[in-house]
Amino acid sequence: MANREEKLTKFSEHERGLAMLISKIAKGCESALKKLYDTTISQVYGLAYRILSNRPDADEVALDVFKQIWNKALDYEPDRGTPSAWVITMTRSRAIDRIRSDAKRRTTNEPLIGDSLDNTPIPDETTAVREKRELIEKALSELTPKQRQSIELAYFRGLSQSEISKHMNEPLGTVKSWMRTGMIRLREILIS
Repeated sequence: MANREEKLTKFSEHERGLAMLISKIAKGCESALKKLYDTTISQVYGLAYRILSNRPDADEVALDVFKQIWNKALDYEPDRGTPSAWVITMTRSRAIDRIRSDAKRRTTNEPLIGDSLDNTPIPDETTAVREKRELIEKALSELTPKQRQSIELAYFRGLSQSEISKHMNEPLGTVKSWMRTGMIRLREILIS
């Protein structure tokens, strides 16, 4: 237990609070799940909506995420990342699963996330979440168009590198290079 607490010291106070809630959820505490829900729903729903562009689907994904948190809270490991990262990764995975389960959605030519943002505030979106979203949008805008498109196809549409290669009609090695250099550039922009 002391080892787990040592790992939590590297987190911000907010993240430590989320980790404590997850620990309580793992023990079956429903009130901790409610508190985690209240604290993170705007992030979860916001990301699901950005990926799916559909409010009912985003609602379902958000519900699935909190069910999964309830069932998998015991599996959370602080040394693998912050609680927020764990929840966001889960949300992204559920949203992408939703896209993949609906073949019709995958064949549409909807605009990429950056092209479809309407800047309408999502209900209950906190200032911190909005600022993070704006920071990521700004960082993405600083990439080359090919880097940005390949990263958006991977992270917001859930395409594999091979699928991106086919979609963009570019060699796989080129796509991998764009993604690698784009991710390195994003890291530089977001950390500075």
